[in-house]
Amino acid sequence: MKTNINKVPGSMMLLIAITLAFSSNAQTTKTSKPNIVIIYADDLGYGDISAYGGNVKTPNIDRLASQGLSFTNGHSTSATCTPSRYSLLTGKYAWRKQGTGVAPGNAPLILDPEKNTIADVLGKAGYKSAVVGKWHLGLGPKEGADWNGDIKPGPLELGFNYSYILPATGDRVPCVYVENHRIVNLDPKDPIHVSYLAPIANEPTGLNNPELLRVQSSHGHNQAIVNGIGRIGYMTGGKSALWTDEDIAAVLALKASKFIENNKNQPFFLYLATHDIHVPRVPNSKFLGKSGLGVRGDAILQLDWTVGQVTKTLDSLGLSKNTLVIFSSDNGPVLDDGYVDEAIEKLGTHKPAGPLRGGKYSLFDGGTRVPLIVKWPAAIAAGSSSDALISQVDFFASLAALTGQKPGAGDAPDSQNIIDALTGKSKSGRSWLIAHAGTLSITKGDWKYIEPAKGNAAASRHKELGKSAGAQLYNLKNDLAETRNLADENPELVKTLAAELEKVKSL
Repeated sequence: MKTNINKVPGSMMLLIAITLAFSSNAQTTKTSKPNIVIIYADDLGYGDISAYGGNVKTPNIDRLASQGLSFTNGHSTSATCTPSRYSLLTGKYAWRKQGTGVAPGNAPLILDPEKNTIADVLGKAGYKSAVVGKWHLGLGPKEGADWNGDIKPGPLELGFNYSYILPATGDRVPCVYVENHRIVNLDPKDPIHVSYLAPIANEPTGLNNPELLRVQSSHGHNQAIVNGIGRIGYMTGGKSALWTDEDIAAVLALKASKFIENNKNQPFFLYLATHDIHVPRVPNSKFLGKSGLGVRGDAILQLDWTVGQVTKTLDSLGLSKNTLVIFSSDNGPVLDDGYVDEAIEKLGTHKPAGPLRGGKYSLFDGGTRVPLIVKWPAAIAAGSSSDALISQVDFFASLAALTGQKPGAGDAPDSQNIIDALTGKSKSGRSWLIAHAGTLSITKGDWKYIEPAKGNAAASRHKELGKSAGAQLYNLKNDLAETRNLADENPELVKTLAAELEKVKSL
């Protein structure tokens, strides 16, 4: 009989269940192709983990680094989540397509099922694939998902064989898990209704009923109340299907580990998109108060635990040697992102972006330069590092090449095959890098050019957007923190880089 993990009473029962699931020492069939696991953290900054100099101790992630290859110049494609995920899975810059900004929780699927994703390409190479965790790429047709029926198109129409996802983010409704095409544990007598336009019926909201909140809003996040937390958007119904925030990490770790166990005798691809350390930060009691940096630091500990559960599963099944594990983040760090959780007040000397300027939403490097660790014991030297220039948009072409595949016509137009750099065989990655945060920048060699943009240079609540009405030019070799704009001193270089950026935009 299949255990319903959403009905297990208490978070610790979930942790126990995971431990028991890992007890198997079954022998596995060796394959010539490596298993591939991408662990994609959410809002984790370059300086947030101890392997990159952070104050929060992350032994499991550090172990990945000590057993693999750490990159100092690895980038997401965007400083926000939806476009970074779009680019990673499609090999195409999200800014090339309208409707790929931060998606509402009821957005239709923004990927084209007629175009191949990483999962499609790896499927052609014989891989079974799964996505577990935060999706945030829309679900259903253009008129919207049928939350009470089959929810499609979605991951299964994009090449994945299995999916267990949060439809959007933890701070957006609907606050339920979707397994393949259906909401988990949904009672048909209590259907779900979702709106991003107006409250539904007479349900309380965070705005009108702040006394019902256990986590107060600092801005927004004051619409539907689920588990005592205000969310973005409104929903009613589905009481039996609602997630428990404290259990999300454990549920996702269990689902990821069971997929690995169920597919141990064949090549598999797992895309594990964690919710941590995105808001609302409501870590399990196992981690509360343990970081000394408040719940944001505690959520980093929970993320590290998740990484440990996956790597322990691989170890226990004898799969680690021939499994390529990629650990990274969708964008840089953010402190106050909608909730009063003392992320700023308890920061201390910890620097979430490390030596970088900016963070989530920012055009500066702190927005997209993120931790990137690659481990593959069968092919990558342990404890090595690289300053090769890497973009997550290149995962598509690189993994395709690794498994003997070629992207089809029209697939992955912005993805480059840099598998030699990713595996440490080459010290050179791509020769230039495009980053996105409302507008675009291009980095080439030591120089970074940010095109002029309308809007504020800074946002409130400790967010620095980095926009300027004039051109910006920084020498990253001499000024990694991007403190000195050298555009006026180097007009010809500004002109050259601007032209190269326009060339890429026109492709």
